[in-house]
Amino acid sequence: QAQLVESGGGQVQPGDSLTLSCVASGDTFRTSRIYTMAWFRQAPGKEREFVAAIGWNGGTTYYAKSVKGRSTIAKDNAKNSMYLQVNSLQPEDTAIYYCAADLEGNLSVFNPSPLKYNYWGQGTQVTVSS
Repeated sequence: QAQLVESGGGQVQPGDSLTLSCVASGDTFRTSRIYTMAWFRQAPGKEREFVAAIGWNGGTTYYAKSVKGRSTIAKDNAKNSMYLQVNSLQPEDTAIYYCAADLEGNLSVFNPSPLKYNYWGQGTQVTVSS
């Protein structure tokens, strides 16, 4: 079994910051190698889009242009956890944020395609509104 559980979403005002968390649990994550973990988001009526990714061993990071410079992705290997801090949130950041894990390692951490990831969480809602 494998489970990714996101938390930390909520309703915030424009200009606020938010930190999302993702915990990977289950036998699959205990016995398999994680190559990359990432955050995606999906706004109403839009396709799921890449936000940020982090290489699980080396810690290489990669950000979408929409969040680069105001976001930080981080990990805690010992806790099998990943985090995303987003600053200066704007209404266009409103979306469901999903955590994803790549246990196959066939594509680079710099590949933003959701096809790279074979495990997904259920998502956490982030709403930015005044």
